[in-house]
Amino acid sequence: MIEILSASMTACVLLVGIHAYFGIHVLSRGIIFIDLALAQTAALGVAVSYMFGYEPQSTGSYLFALIFAVLGSILMTLTRVVKGRVNVEALIGIIYILATALTILALDRAPHGSETMKALFNGNLLWLTWPEIGKTAVIYALVGIFHFIFRERFLNLSLEGRGSLLWEFLFFLSFAVVITSSVHVGGILIVFSYLIIPALVSGLFAKGIGQRLLISWSFGIIVSLAGLILSYRLDLPTGALVVALLSLSFFAVLAVGYRRKE
Repeated sequence: MIEILSASMTACVLLVGIHAYFGIHVLSRGIIFIDLALAQTAALGVAVSYMFGYEPQSTGSYLFALIFAVLGSILMTLTRVVKGRVNVEALIGIIYILATALTILALDRAPHGSETMKALFNGNLLWLTWPEIGKTAVIYALVGIFHFIFRERFLNLSLEGRGSLLWEFLFFLSFAVVITSSVHVGGILIVFSYLIIPALVSGLFAKGIGQRLLISWSFGIIVSLAGLILSYRLDLPTGALVVALLSLSFFAVLAVGYRRKE
């Protein structure tokens, strides 16, 4: 079983590793649904590429998804400009529903459109190949190195709201690159769950970035591996089961923490 699931387990570790970091940024900024909106714009790119004859896991499909995600990152950057005039979360919600509606329209007349839509949401964790994981690992590593080098600028943006519009764009651009790869690997539901839930759990126990990262990584990896094993043994959809376990585990941790405070 370990041999069969080894690629999927590695993918989960990679996903948790990069998304827990971005999740702390997102929660600090108070823009919870921004990853969902960016993931959906990437999914729209996949849907459009499908109309042009590209298969969902092809290089052409990835490039379309990246282009649309970059366009989405530009829109996210501009939310800072209109922040004083409109509710940013509402604006992000509109971007999400627009991208979702256009994705449905793009796939409506396409052959196997419903199956493609399902794959975009649930991902392909159990059937990943090592070359796919290797490419994803390289992309995540490059983004991680970029953020490590300029960590003070990005932390100032997220924690203190200080920084230029250029660095705001670079943050969202790097985020879009990660999201594009993540949607291809894990699907929209996994992307949102890995970004928000581990970061929320870590926020219950720690304030420092280093401590929060360690808690987020530990929680996300343990629950994900349990979800993969259960999915394999029970023959259930992997993405949906991992998301359900992450959510239930969060509520369990929250309940235990609440009882200890009483």
